[in-house]
Amino acid sequence: MTLEWLHPGLLLIVGAWVLPLLKGNVKRAAMLVLPAAALIDCFVMRPGTYGVTNFLGQQVVFGRVDRLSLVFSYVFSIMAFIGMLYALHVKDDSQHVAALTYVGSALGVTFAGDFLSLYVFWELMAISSSLLVLLRRETSAVAAGFRYLLVHIFGGLLLLAGIVLHWSQTGSLAFGDMGAYSGGPAWALILAAFLLNAAVPPLGAWLPDAYPEATVTGAVFMTAFTTKSAVYVLLRGFAGTELLVWLGAVMAVYGVVYAVLENDARRLLAYHIISQVGYMVCGVGIGSALAANGATAHAFAHILYKALLFMGAGAVLQTTGLRKLSEMGGLYKTMPITLGLYLVGAFAISAVPLFSGFVSKSMVVAAAGEDHRAVIFLMLTLASSGTFLHTGLKLPYYMFFGKDRGISGKEPPGNMLVAMGLAAAACILIGVFPGLLYERLPNPVDFVPYTLQHVTSTLGMLAFTAWGFFLLLKHLDPVPTISLDTDWFYRRGASALGTLVRGPLARLEYGFVGEIYEFVVRRPVLGAANFFRDLDSYVVDSAIVGVGRSTQSLSQVLRTVVSGNAQHYGLIMAAGILVLLAAAIFVK
Repeated sequence: MTLEWLHPGLLLIVGAWVLPLLKGNVKRAAMLVLPAAALIDCFVMRPGTYGVTNFLGQQVVFGRVDRLSLVFSYVFSIMAFIGMLYALHVKDDSQHVAALTYVGSALGVTFAGDFLSLYVFWELMAISSSLLVLLRRETSAVAAGFRYLLVHIFGGLLLLAGIVLHWSQTGSLAFGDMGAYSGGPAWALILAAFLLNAAVPPLGAWLPDAYPEATVTGAVFMTAFTTKSAVYVLLRGFAGTELLVWLGAVMAVYGVVYAVLENDARRLLAYHIISQVGYMVCGVGIGSALAANGATAHAFAHILYKALLFMGAGAVLQTTGLRKLSEMGGLYKTMPITLGLYLVGAFAISAVPLFSGFVSKSMVVAAAGEDHRAVIFLMLTLASSGTFLHTGLKLPYYMFFGKDRGISGKEPPGNMLVAMGLAAAACILIGVFPGLLYERLPNPVDFVPYTLQHVTSTLGMLAFTAWGFFLLLKHLDPVPTISLDTDWFYRRGASALGTLVRGPLARLEYGFVGEIYEFVVRRPVLGAANFFRDLDSYVVDSAIVGVGRSTQSLSQVLRTVVSGNAQHYGLIMAAGILVLLAAAIFVK
């Protein structure tokens, strides 16, 4: 690091570990000052390369600052401030340490100019985020957190293997456009690792499994950083990869379909993360300037409105202890402020005009149209309609309206409402003044979202979706169950593995492995044991007994000699002299 550049990620990571040493209002002030300082640090940066050092003959770059890294650093720092404000009432220091370390690691990934520093921050991000699940300290959360950690360790191993192969082939650890190595094993391993963190099916079951089990405040942080860091590295290294176009479009529809079946409010929102990240992945795959801008802008907008949605669901969980839509209803009476703020996020994610999603999501859809990808265009449009159906209509209806079950809810603590208010204001500000975001995107922007055709077609689609929702309302009642996707393999597949272990594998172990063990291990070991037992009994014990008896006889003689009688001593001395004389004569 140089004096002219301070890494905002390291500022947060170091500050996180100082935080537990502080008390009271000083600690609460530090929780806000740290992310605010990181945000100011990002805003005063100028494009360039900083924090360059050498390690094992390789150049390590901690600070690659350009328009792409800066726009992600802005939203990451803003989200860190909003998230810490939302968590201000939490007294568990370990949650704050994990959250700030997580944000700092994401910023480390954002500014990494080489694979080595990228890998270090990538793994630190996985470990710190898993703690936000484990620290809920419930059985289901511990299980989900352990699965989350295992999945990301596997992803880290894929990334490490790809980095080692790339290094061996090129002799360089520089991280940039990987297009020149397309199709190679290193390229494929690194891409797979990035896709896993982006929650691309079938590699994304960890997301709806873990996010709903995180702490109330931890889930808000988790919505923002892991998948969006993956979008950033995909933009940096894999823009224009055709495979990503189709994977992204499938993601967009996939998340919406599974949200249809979901009853858990936070799990429903988690599936919509997969859907929304699908737009970004698709934009990366299209690779045009408009598509890259759209992916970046949508990542920026998504972090804010998805955090707002999770904050709303978390507020309900905080005050009522409820997560399932089938158990909620009537909360609009006791939580009207939470309802209003949640709806801002719902309108933003649904791309309602004057909200942030409208000015970001439409860039990706327009890029698909400009690239003459009719099927992709239709899939993304369909996914947008489904998003409004479930996040904008189904979830708030059953959570806040629906059947009044007499739940005694109340507004959450004031710091939570203020954090939600800031996120809601950002969603509206970006929607009304899109230039504030557009002027910071990586490529020059020539896109006007507020055209008559775009506004009227969007409003028509939303109105048609709302009409269909209320027409089919009885068929959309949430069912108290968990929908399984590829997480079947570790939720239900474990029992199948147990049956396999207890059946054919048990018989194999007893019949084949057991016989090998009998002849190769058990019998030789028992034979050696018998040999050493006999050796101990007949040789060692006999020798010890003989030595003991000889010692006893000698002690009897010495006891007789050492009698204390002077005459006896005189006789002994005379005998000794005679022996010495005899020895001298014989020696001659």
